[in-house]
Amino acid sequence: MKLHELKIHGERVTFRTAGEGPVLLLIHGMAGRLLLIHGMAGSATTWKQVTPRLTENFTVVAPDLLGHGRSEKNRGDYSVGAFASTLRDLLVALGHDHATVVGQSLGGGVAMQFSYQYPERCERLVLVGSGGLGREVNPLLRYLSLPGAETVLMLACAAPVRSAIETIAGLAARIGLRPAPVVAELWRSYSSLGDDATRKAFLRTLRTVIDPRGQAVSASNRLHLAAEVPTLIIWGDADPVIPLDHAFAAHEAIPGSHLEIFEGVGHYPHCEQPDRFVDVLTEFVENTVPARITVVPRHVLRSTGS
Repeated sequence: MKLHELKIHGERVTFRTAGEGPVLLLIHGMAGRLLLIHGMAGSATTWKQVTPRLTENFTVVAPDLLGHGRSEKNRGDYSVGAFASTLRDLLVALGHDHATVVGQSLGGGVAMQFSYQYPERCERLVLVGSGGLGREVNPLLRYLSLPGAETVLMLACAAPVRSAIETIAGLAARIGLRPAPVVAELWRSYSSLGDDATRKAFLRTLRTVIDPRGQAVSASNRLHLAAEVPTLIIWGDADPVIPLDHAFAAHEAIPGSHLEIFEGVGHYPHCEQPDRFVDVLTEFVENTVPARITVVPRHVLRSTGS
C-alpha cells in the first residue's frame, strides 16, 4: 500500500490505504519485545503481513499515530482520547462514515476510546493483545515510565548498539538464516527509537497510559457499553507484554463478544500467524451485522447526586 499524508489541524498524519469494500481502520501499538527492550515504537507497517489479503475484500486504512512512524512528532497531546479524535478526523477527510476499528496493544486502547467517543462511526470493535484492560503489564514498560529512563533508552538504542546487532544479523543471513516476520517487525521498531524525536514521542505516549504501578488507563468500567457493538478479542497465549487473563476478563465483561486465542503466539498475532489472523477477522466481519448507533445510550450517564 502506498504512503499518503494529510494535514489535520495543522499536523501531518501519514497513512496507507487500499482496497474496496467495508472499511477497516487498523491502529498499531507501541509495545514489543527484542533482546532486553520491551517498549517499542510502532507504526502502520506492523500490518504489512496482513494487508495484501485484507485489501482483497476491504478498504484498509492504516495510519501512523501522531508521534509514530512518519507522522508529525511534536510536543502535543499523546493521550488515547487525542489519538481517537485524530483518527475520527482522518476518516472524515477520507470520506468514510463508518469503520470496523481494529487495535493492537496501545492501538486497542485507542480503538476502545474511539468506540466510546464516536459510537456512531464504529461498526465493530477488534481488540488484539489490547492495552487498557487491566493494570498488569510487562515490568520493563513500568520501568520506562520512571524519570531518567530517557537516558537508558537512548543508550540502549544508540547507533553502535544497532550497528553491532545489524552485523550479527548480516552474518546470519550469509549462512541462510532469515528472521521471522515478527522479528523483523521488532527490529524495525527498535531501530526507530534511535531517532531522538521518535524516542521522545514514544516516551510521552508511554507515560500517558503506563506509570510505575502498571497500566494507568483502563476501560474496564465502560466495557459493558461495547455490547452495542460486535466485538472480537484476539490474543496470543504466550504474550509476554500483556497477560492472557485480560482477554478472558474482557470477554466476560462484553456481552456477546467473540474470543479467539492463538496458541504459541506472543504479542503480535497479525505478524506471527498472519493467515489465521486474516481468516478470523474476515469471518467475524462477514458474519456480524455492523452497529448503527445514532444516540448515546441513556445508561452512559449516571447520576451521582446525594
